[in-house]
Amino acid sequence: MTGSAGGRAGEPGDAAHRGPLAGVRVVELASLAPAPFGCMVLADLGADVVRVDRPGAPGAGRLAAPTGGPLQRGRRVTALDLKSPAGVADLLCLVERADVLVEAYRPGVAERLGFGPEVCQERNPGLVYARMTGWGQHGPLAARAGHDIDYLAVAGALEPLGRAGERPYAPMNLLADFGGGGMLLAVGVLAALLERERSGVGQVVDAAMVDGSALLTSFLHGLLGSGLWAAPRGRNMFDGGAPFYDTYATADGGFMAVGAVEPAFYDVLLTGLGLADDPDLPAQYDPDGWDELRQRFAARFAERTRDEWTAVFTDLDACVAPVLAPGEAHRHPHNAARGTFVDVGGEVQPAPAPRFDRTPPARPAPAPDPEQDVIPAAEILANWPRRS
Repeated sequence: MTGSAGGRAGEPGDAAHRGPLAGVRVVELASLAPAPFGCMVLADLGADVVRVDRPGAPGAGRLAAPTGGPLQRGRRVTALDLKSPAGVADLLCLVERADVLVEAYRPGVAERLGFGPEVCQERNPGLVYARMTGWGQHGPLAARAGHDIDYLAVAGALEPLGRAGERPYAPMNLLADFGGGGMLLAVGVLAALLERERSGVGQVVDAAMVDGSALLTSFLHGLLGSGLWAAPRGRNMFDGGAPFYDTYATADGGFMAVGAVEPAFYDVLLTGLGLADDPDLPAQYDPDGWDELRQRFAARFAERTRDEWTAVFTDLDACVAPVLAPGEAHRHPHNAARGTFVDVGGEVQPAPAPRFDRTPPARPAPAPDPEQDVIPAAEILANWPRRS
């Protein structure tokens, strides 16, 4: 077997993993963002995920993954030159004993390198072969490059995002890369594993970020069909048009998030703001009065700091919450009580989710060091006995 020797992070082998996916073996071909996130979810839930890096310095070449951080946690790592026959042979040995292979190449690349679905499933008929791409395995754009913002644009998920009269904006790269990409990949893998329990046969999962981005707009399409999303961008209920579903600046430069959509919560919002007895307020659902309502709400929120408003609404069921930065979210009392964030190797990270009462997953292991924690492929195979 080829592969670089070295130390290791975490504990190898199926027995070291806890959670509902304990015993599931995943081979992840190193890539960027969406597929690593999907594999992080699988690892968090107990799967034994082995990432295959390219030999050499971290960050070199398309196969290399960024070092450290939550997206790489919970793995073991080996190194194989997948452009060489020996490296491909070693990969196929891992595939023979795995349940899942995850790759994020453009269509046709894995086939050209010698480990496409047909080759892998001939060696292991029960293999779930998961493919993470932006545009999918076929279609006019399948071979083209792209990023989160492009997939959102074509899926119809970008145009609605933005203030009235302004251009659309991308909300970081959360929607296509992670919601419509990595999470969709994980769902596809889990569905294929469940189906395999009935059929005994694996299958190819084609997870495309453009498809996932479109899927995320399902609720929006329902609003369109019912005529409830007819106004231009920024003038609808959930796109910042409604003053009772928006954010407001506070006296200290912070912000409060308001989601008082239902009349019962809206009434409590008015109570918290001291506006419940104002007879001149426009009606909640009258779009002609929304600009005035927003001005009134903004003036009130500007009178106090974020913490002061948080205290006001702590005991009021008004769907109002402080807008927290990523670095402070773990200190919120609710997140602290639930353990929504955990310490992983001295770094605060989101905890595995969802939660399970009988098979809770273990605390994630830190990301392996691609220079120090590389394990020879032969050692991984020794921990992965053939299935009976």
